[in-house]
Amino acid sequence: MAGTSQTAPHDRDGGTSQNDRPDPATGVFLAHRNLLFTVAYEMLGSAADAEDVLQETWLRWAGVDLGTVQNQRAYLVRITTRQALTRLRTLGRRKESYVGPWLPEPLLTALDVAEDVALADSVSMAMLLVLETLGPTERAVFVLREVFDLAYDEIAEAVDKSPAAVRQIAHRARAHVAARRPRGVVSPAETRAALAAFQRAAETGDLQRLLDILAPDVVFLGDGGGVKQAVLRPIVGADSVARVLAAGLGRIAATASLQPAQVNGYPALILRLDGELDTVIAVRIDDGLITGLYAVRNPEKLSHMQRETALRH
Repeated sequence: MAGTSQTAPHDRDGGTSQNDRPDPATGVFLAHRNLLFTVAYEMLGSAADAEDVLQETWLRWAGVDLGTVQNQRAYLVRITTRQALTRLRTLGRRKESYVGPWLPEPLLTALDVAEDVALADSVSMAMLLVLETLGPTERAVFVLREVFDLAYDEIAEAVDKSPAAVRQIAHRARAHVAARRPRGVVSPAETRAALAAFQRAAETGDLQRLLDILAPDVVFLGDGGGVKQAVLRPIVGADSVARVLAAGLGRIAATASLQPAQVNGYPALILRLDGELDTVIAVRIDDGLITGLYAVRNPEKLSHMQRETALRH
C-alpha cells in the first residue's frame, strides 16, 4: 500500500462494502475517517484543508507496518494532528493577505450532530471563531484534550511537547476559550427561535424587528474572500448592523429567499438568489439575543453545503 501516488479512500459513513472488502490498513483508516476529519476541521476551520490533511495522513498511514502499532486510533490522530499543525501555520499566512474578515468554512450537518451537544458546540461557528484566537499548538492541545478527551501523554506525542508542558498549555488555552466562548450552552430550539425572528424581520425589512433580536453589542462579519461583495470590516452595534442588513436585503428582495438549514451542528439560514446558493448565515446567541452574525459568501467555502458532512468524536 505504500507509495505517494495513492488516493485516500473516501467513505462518509466510515463503513465498508460487503462486496469490496478493503485491506486492513484501508479498513482501519475508513473506520476512523470521520473522526480524523473532525479533528482536522476543528483545528483548521476549513473543510478543504481538512480533506488535504486526511490525504496526507493516508499517505503516511498506508506505509506503516500495522503490526508495530499498539493503538491505531491514537496513531492516526497523531499523524492527523501533526499534518494539521503544519497546515495551520500555512493557513495563518494565507489569512494575513485575505480580503476582508476570514470566517470558517460552513458544513451542512445531519441532525445527529445537533443531538450531540458537545460535538455541536465544538464545531459551531461561534466556537471555531474563538479557536481562531489561539496559537497553533494551543489550538491543537485544546481540541485534543477538551473536545476529544485524549490523555496528556498522547497529546504530548502529537505536538512534540512534554506531558507537563501540554498540561500548562491546556490550562492556558482553557482559560482563554472560557473568557471568549458564548456565555452558556444554547439549545437548538433557542437558536431556531432567534433565527425565525431574524428571518421574519429580514423578509419584511422591519428595522425595529431586527433591532429587537440583535444584542446592543452585536458583531456582523461577512466573508466574500474578495470574490463576492461583503463587508470588509466588522460592523458593530445593533443600529449599524440592522441598517446594513436592511439595506442589503432590500436590494435583493425580489430574487432572494431565506431557508433554514443545519450548519455546523446548529440551525442557520441559507440565502438563495434566483434559486442558487449565495450566502450561509450563522449566528451566535447569548441570553436569547444575536451577539454574532456570520455571513459566508465566498463560493470556495460553500462546496460542503451541497451534501451533509459526517462528523464524529
